[in-house]
Amino acid sequence: MFKTGKRLLIAALAVSAPLLAGSAMAQDKGLISVIVNDTSNPYWFTEGKIARETAEELGYRANVSAHKGDTNTESRQIDTAITNQAKAIILDPANADGSVGAVRKAVEAGIPVFLVNAEINEQGLAKAQLVSNNAQGAALGAQQWVQTVGDSANYVELKGAPSDNNAATRSNGYKTVLSQYPDLNKVGEDVANWDRTQGFNKMQSLLQANPDIQGVISGNDEMALGAIAALKEAGKLDDVVVGGFDGSPDAVDAVKSGELAYTVLQPVAIFSKAAVQMADKFITTGETGVQGEKHLFDCILITPDNVDKYVSPFVLKQ
Repeated sequence: MFKTGKRLLIAALAVSAPLLAGSAMAQDKGLISVIVNDTSNPYWFTEGKIARETAEELGYRANVSAHKGDTNTESRQIDTAITNQAKAIILDPANADGSVGAVRKAVEAGIPVFLVNAEINEQGLAKAQLVSNNAQGAALGAQQWVQTVGDSANYVELKGAPSDNNAATRSNGYKTVLSQYPDLNKVGEDVANWDRTQGFNKMQSLLQANPDIQGVISGNDEMALGAIAALKEAGKLDDVVVGGFDGSPDAVDAVKSGELAYTVLQPVAIFSKAAVQMADKFITTGETGVQGEKHLFDCILITPDNVDKYVSPFVLKQ
């Protein structure tokens, strides 16, 4: 069962506060390897940046590498972490099934693994799996999308990478809400793999097949921003409501400009920090300090009404 992120965060901060206070005097505590998906995406860039900075504050050396969704690259990066005798690995897994072997390899080498953002389909290997509450976030986004587009429209959906469980969770969350409105008709969908360029290209194709749509609901911001570019090029953006998911800086700017109806902020800055704090607790004491392996962090809706509270990448002031 997943645990809520609030209890996790409180516990993680509580055990780490004294360590943070003394970090200036700390000796080199070893290496923490941080492996993310693709640092060209602002979401994953922030994930790696926060994890690295937190590790360094706690007295560790840290490096960040990116597998870009390729399990072979990920496996080599795990090998490098093992060779470098990392004290812990913070990993955003490339594939729910395909990353299991890489995680097992690290664990068998005696290196604890803490997963962030995405899950693997096997429990008992990672010390913790810290992820956004994607079902809750998808429901928030879909409800806001209906509020904006209305309860009668033709629309299309852009989906994330099938290898990532988050893609299916968000799509199912959208369906749960939108299926309650019989006059909302999904006339097309396509996989754009979390990528802005693919979002642009897939949106062009969807528009050719469905020129009179009134809405686009997207599994992440990058695909949504690609769709916006395609709609602009076609001269149709004013007639189509686009919704995103992530809370990226570019998406927030698009909400401010009125091009994006909303985005759903994933608290990546919070759970990336918490993962490193848990790793430090485990390295120091042999315990994570929290119960259970899987932990959910609730998402936050960003609309024109609260967008000015966005104070830094993936952080909304409450």
